Amino acid sequence: MKKYSAEELKTLNSQLRGIDPFEVIRWVLAGSKKPVVTTNFRPYEAAILHAVSLEKPDVTVVWCDTGYNTPQTYKHAKEVIEQLNLNVKLYTPRQTAAYRDAINEGIPGVDSPLHDEFTRQVKLEPFQRAMAQQNPDVWFTNLRKGQTAFRDSIDILSYSKDGLLKVSPFYHWSDEKLDAYLKEYDLPNEFKYFDPTKVLANRECGLHA
Repeated sequence: MKKYSAEELKTLNSQLRGIDPFEVIRWVLAGSKKPVVTTNFRPYEAAILHAVSLEKPDVTVVWCDTGYNTPQTYKHAKEVIEQLNLNVKLYTPRQTAAYRDAINEGIPGVDSPLHDEFTRQVKLEPFQRAMAQQNPDVWFTNLRKGQTAFRDSIDILSYSKDGLLKVSPFYHWSDEKLDAYLKEYDLPNEFKYFDPTKVLANRECGLHA
């Protein structure tokens, strides 16, 4: 995938802002050899999974499961995977949640000195391992404006800290527009999602910031 300068990226984002997400995805896929889409099956993730897999049915879907998802999220993930026939590559922490909870006496609070290591173990390390093994040239995400302060600073196209092109086709979409999208394509949604590394919805876990 071509590497864009900051000025080129700014121009492209301006051009892509009013374009349908499917067109954005098609344009990116035309220049990509090893795309991946990442998911944690949080609310509205079905939209990005549907849109990308519709254009590339065999696209690699990286799911980093912290081991702390709610029963509702696991059931939702199973439903979406089966409905869209997703090519999921599952990555989990090297230690079980039960072991970690026994050693740490539960999930460390965000102010605990154990929290950074907890985040590394359950999210950052599995994600880094996934990206090293899959070695993608494009990373599709469902980041959207308004989710966190950091995400407000990016756009449809941005680069990860490792220089990987991140593509967020629904970046400028509201919840209401995504609700309509899910309804149009008969896709499920699930709101009983829990991220043990963030606690608050407007915090970053470290994958994107």
